Amino acid sequence: MKLEFFKNIQFTKLIKAEGRLREFNFRNHLSPVNKDICSINVTDDRGNRIIFEMQKQESGWKITQSKLPMWIMENENNFQEVIEEELK
Repeated sequence: MKLEFFKNIQFTKLIKAEGRLREFNFRNHLSPVNKDICSINVTDDRGNRIIFEMQKQESGWKITQSKLPMWIMENENNFQEVIEEELK
């Protein structure tokens, strides 16, 4: 029986979105299957958790879902910078 261990990176960053600081939780699985996917979650003003993913592409990290609040979509570049900084 062969055991394989994969590194799991989790971190939290405060990012200003929609005029206030919000806590974004990032999770990146460094496994052969999910190496280019980062899961992100944040709460909205009502306390509802919003979960979405970013996938690494040739041009950088891009949000894969389309029906997200505009304040999330507007911060795609900020998320990309945070992910790249943490994975160095």
